[in-house]
Amino acid sequence: MSDQAFATVGVGEDDLVTGEAVALDLPAASVGMRILAGLLDYIIVQALLTGVMFLLIWLIAGIHDNAITTGVMLVGTLLVLVGYPTIMETMTRGRTVGKLAAGLRTLRDDAGPITFRHAFTRALIKVPEVYLFLGIPAIVACVISPRGKRLGDMAAGTFVVRERVSTRMPPAVPMPPHLASWAVSADIARLPDGLAMAVRTFLPAAFSMTPAVREQMGRQLYDEVMAYVSPPPPPGNHPEYVLAAVLADRRRRDLDRLVRDAMLRDRVIPMDPPELQQSAS
Repeated sequence: MSDQAFATVGVGEDDLVTGEAVALDLPAASVGMRILAGLLDYIIVQALLTGVMFLLIWLIAGIHDNAITTGVMLVGTLLVLVGYPTIMETMTRGRTVGKLAAGLRTLRDDAGPITFRHAFTRALIKVPEVYLFLGIPAIVACVISPRGKRLGDMAAGTFVVRERVSTRMPPAVPMPPHLASWAVSADIARLPDGLAMAVRTFLPAAFSMTPAVREQMGRQLYDEVMAYVSPPPPPGNHPEYVLAAVLADRRRRDLDRLVRDAMLRDRVIPMDPPELQQSAS
């Protein structure tokens, strides 16, 4: 099994994975939040449309040809309906005023920022999908789609995510007590990002694996990690205990380094006088 396969252990089929095999937690926006954002944008569009209509009526006041008047009004309406979301999402990388208020953002399917092409495609399909059919096709598509995509998202290759979410760091890997003294004294070099991610993903997922796969992957990761560790652990220890000890002690060393850096920074850079601190607050 390849290193890339190890690095994606426990990653779901619908997860977004970066080139470093890191699964991104980007929760799709709910239908209710999208409707709320859509209503806010609808109010803005109607205000813009009213202003544009008054302007066009003033410009073509001397024209008495009904066909020209109807054509100008139709073009003006389409420009507002398509132009507002296209310009806003292009300039803000996926947000309109409604999405900004609701804490939403439009992303590409690969979790990257959208471009003009994505925004224009979404806005163009939104005209019949939302305005002509009262949003019914959009709601049905959002309910059916696993990522809450409307038809415009499906055509553009985008989806809408919630930006204001509470995140929680995964629990730290505990240090096996019987390996603590070895890990503290061992020379543990910095693991490559891909290998470290593979180990961090493997350890909690090992309990859900079949014994044969668990043994194979654990042994493979153990052999790779041992290339960065000296001396080897005491004989007779299970590979998973050794992997946990290496990660736990690397975390301890990183925390100690951060504390030393903070103490050094405090010594080199003096604190502001009390009067400046009070004025800043």
